Amino acid sequence: MNAEALTAALAADRARVDARLEALFAGRRAPSPRLEAAMRHGVLVGGKRLRPLLVYAAGRALGATDAALDTPAMAIELIHAYSLVHDDLPAMDDDDLRRGQPTVHRAYDEATAILAGDALQALAFEMIARSGHPRLAAMIGSLAEAAGRDGMVGGQALDLAAVGGHPDAEALATMHAHKTGALIRAAVRLGGLTAVAEDDPRLAALDAYARAIGLAFQIHDDVLDVTGDTATLGKASGADAARDKPTYPSLLGLAGARDRAAALVEEAVAALAPLGAPGAPLGALARYMIERDH
Repeated sequence: MNAEALTAALAADRARVDARLEALFAGRRAPSPRLEAAMRHGVLVGGKRLRPLLVYAAGRALGATDAALDTPAMAIELIHAYSLVHDDLPAMDDDDLRRGQPTVHRAYDEATAILAGDALQALAFEMIARSGHPRLAAMIGSLAEAAGRDGMVGGQALDLAAVGGHPDAEALATMHAHKTGALIRAAVRLGGLTAVAEDDPRLAALDAYARAIGLAFQIHDDVLDVTGDTATLGKASGADAARDKPTYPSLLGLAGARDRAAALVEEAVAALAPLGAPGAPLGALARYMIERDH
């Protein structure tokens, strides 16, 4: 898949999930209009939609239809949005800008932001639970594990504990495998589970791919925090250094970090071999992850 075709495909999938998320909120009665507005601000205002893109690409590679993939694609984005709303809070990263807009606690208030994040997380599980998919238990279990103490939340705890410290490459990889990688793995697995049974050997290939791209994605994020600008990133650049957070560029240098990300992408592409030609869009998406500018 060439760059032009990839750009068009990603844009189409972003538009698809955006339209369905918009319809999800448009069709809901809101007991608290302020809470509903904060939720919308957290999920509908911009975003790369990387995790839904992975749901679609992984599911299609194993034969799922777009209609079947819509619900897990929306659910994974709702979980991601909730995590950003909470990560931006004063008690966490204390960020003022997200996706080029004020963070939810700045646009509304801290209490409303906490409630909006809670509600987005619950809505994700509500959507999956009501889907009626034959592998419902596996899908809910995968999403819950990735979002909770053994995944994203555990990774955030490690991230907070690491401020001012000097972990080695292995410890840094462990932190990112939980904080960022777990939800990326869940996105790929949800796409796969939409199409095939849990014992299908291609799911193992998809998981190996997802493990590699999860870390590559975070390394590139670390690089962008050093090399990017606030206007392009949609959030404050240089924030990691300002908070004395350990990053791959601080550990390996910029060149070393870029080399490590590139090696992980090649590892990810190699893992897709059992999928054959249907896995090609996933390979193109892996390369996009370390070429993006935000």
